[in-house]
Amino acid sequence: MSRRFAALAALLLVSTVASASARATSCPRGAYGPVGDSDFVVVVPLPDPSQSAQRYLFRDGRRGSTGDANTPVHCMTDGAEVRSADGSVVLWPRRKLAETDTTFDSHGARMAGRLIEPSTGDALPLVVMVHGSERTSATGSAYAYALAAQGLRVFAYDKRGTGASEGDYTQNFELLADDAAAALAHARTLANGRVSRAGYFGGSQGGWVAPLASTRSAADFVAVGFGLVVSPIDEDREQMIDEARKAGLGADAMAAIDRLSQATGRLLTSQFRDGLEALGEVRRDLEGQAWAGAIQGEHSGQMLRTPDDVLRRVGRPLFDQHELIWNYDSVGALRKVKVPLLWVLAEDDREAPIERTRDALLGLIDDGRPIELYMFPDTDHGMFEYETLPDGSRRGTRITDGYLRLLADWIRGTPQGSYGRGMRLGDEAR
Repeated sequence: MSRRFAALAALLLVSTVASASARATSCPRGAYGPVGDSDFVVVVPLPDPSQSAQRYLFRDGRRGSTGDANTPVHCMTDGAEVRSADGSVVLWPRRKLAETDTTFDSHGARMAGRLIEPSTGDALPLVVMVHGSERTSATGSAYAYALAAQGLRVFAYDKRGTGASEGDYTQNFELLADDAAAALAHARTLANGRVSRAGYFGGSQGGWVAPLASTRSAADFVAVGFGLVVSPIDEDREQMIDEARKAGLGADAMAAIDRLSQATGRLLTSQFRDGLEALGEVRRDLEGQAWAGAIQGEHSGQMLRTPDDVLRRVGRPLFDQHELIWNYDSVGALRKVKVPLLWVLAEDDREAPIERTRDALLGLIDDGRPIELYMFPDTDHGMFEYETLPDGSRRGTRITDGYLRLLADWIRGTPQGSYGRGMRLGDEAR
């Protein structure tokens, strides 16, 4: 049989197999992949329950909605129909993942969680997904199913005050770390006898919470994506500095941003009892400076443009309603972590600028801490590759290739080879 004839026959077989399936309105949530292959696509509901389309996420980071005009994923009655770059269409069957919905208690709140497991009795690593600052339910997270599809037992739970979990929404790292520790203990019990090692993955704000949780539980590892090793006050300052650099502002603007950060930091840490006078001085000095009307940060830009009488009356409920620990000592917390730690940085992160975080982590590596540090170039917060729009804003296009594989391999304890364009930093210190 000639190669050309064989290729045509293969394409005909693919078309025949795909056309034998009926189109479905939606896919059962989970992972789909070719038999005997490590590739997969995860399909989960969108956060908005009124949406009939679903979110998809491939192992290489391609993502989107099944409702998009050019979606490569179509739901079928017996799997997911996937279109490749060459235009061929293949039916990927649903992977066997067991799901156990459950609840557990933490500090008087009943928390909702879901254990997602490959259908094998073998001992596998268990990872607890620790939230960022989002308010959406996490039990249907595409991340959770993407890690489970790579051979991990995954426990996802709704942060207190979100989804089906009780309690008041908070950003208090101490309380959230206790919740994460309770989640790990409960997940270990659910997966009793099927766990080889257990720990946490935290994204964004989870980078403050997951390491702290590891010091309060029997964790074996911590992995963090696009998190910060600075305080929330420093995060705000670094964002403003980054904005000023990109706008081409000089030393005078940088000095003013430092003063602004100090004033707003005093307000926040004193529960708005101290700092108004200092903020007023900064506001007067910046009068007429065009950039002052555009600077943002996390909170300082808005506080700068909020009148004193408003800050005096309602500043705390406006800016400090979620018990955030504004001057949190991130480096001090990391020094207490005794287990291996993976930290992954997005090089162009606008929401969490990496310079001070990278330097702090390299310093901890120099001190002999068990930290592995990776950075992916041309990526923004969430490990998203992006396009820059005419107005200077960014549109995320995909999760960078290699990131999801790195997380799974490292959690298994078997990182090897290259991961897309990811670069490991700090090796010279080992």
